[in-house]
Amino acid sequence: MISNSLKTNDIANYRLSIAPMMDCTDRHFRVLMRQITKQSLLYTEMIVAQALHYSKNRNKLLDFDEIEHPISIQLGGDNPYLLAEAAQMAEDWGYDEINLNVGCPSPKVKSGNFGACLMGQPKIVANCIEKMRRSCNIPITVKHRLGIDNLDTDDYLIKFVDTCSFAGADRFVVHARKAWLNGLNPKENRTIPPLQYERVEKLKNNRPKLIIELNGGINTINDCIKTLKVFDGAMVGRAAYSHPFIWREIDSVIFGKQEENLSRSKIIIKIIPFAQKHLENGGRLWQISKHIINLIENIPNAKILRQELSEKSQTQKADISILKKIAQQLKDAGQ
Repeated sequence: MISNSLKTNDIANYRLSIAPMMDCTDRHFRVLMRQITKQSLLYTEMIVAQALHYSKNRNKLLDFDEIEHPISIQLGGDNPYLLAEAAQMAEDWGYDEINLNVGCPSPKVKSGNFGACLMGQPKIVANCIEKMRRSCNIPITVKHRLGIDNLDTDDYLIKFVDTCSFAGADRFVVHARKAWLNGLNPKENRTIPPLQYERVEKLKNNRPKLIIELNGGINTINDCIKTLKVFDGAMVGRAAYSHPFIWREIDSVIFGKQEENLSRSKIIIKIIPFAQKHLENGGRLWQISKHIINLIENIPNAKILRQELSEKSQTQKADISILKKIAQQLKDAGQ
């Protein structure tokens, strides 16, 4: 147990958040993480405002389980009117806040003129924020990079943040890397541009009244503690998705809540009612199990248990008996 816990019961949820990640942070993963941390802010995958506007099944895009609160919806787009409409939908659906994606560097997102490329068009971003701000009464936040391509100076970063702040942005989540819009794919853009924490710290020092969160390279709870000595929040990404169990002490260490003695088997047992409901509504067990698999690591027979869960969950008739069996095996092994 880490001893230097932050002793308070009144810490904003954004002090620790789980980053929006495409093909990762769906509602099934979020329900899994909510068994591990009740306090941290969870994010949806990015939802494109244009897709919401034209969708004939908005429930599929917007629905979430009540236990997922606090939850932020991440929106993508460059049309202020479509984003305003999406923001109103998000509020009506019960989301706690809205995040605008100004950080994704993928070619597909770039071709739609949103994501990281919008860092080169701060007036458009400001217009989007203003229209969203007027359409709803929940916080509007921005997730962005240090810069893009040759727009990568500290002065440009501060001007970009100022423009968004004046437009009504409540908080800034800064991925402490620049993005190259040409020459690097999204995975490479998460690793090749170097982390530059000192530049985010300079931004915070220059704008001390703004709420600034740090994202990028935060892999442990100790990393979060160090981050929170300088910044207002820490956002964890791949380390939470790939290794969810190492974050089981978040609520006690970061938020000062009474520690719950969590085990892998207890977490899976807690998910079973949600899984049962999902199956009854026509879902498949693998949609949930593919996230649960990441719980099973660094223990004896982990490879065997992971393989069993994977193979059995992907069959057409897979039911919750598979999760019950895996949970029992883990419990019998003291896990």
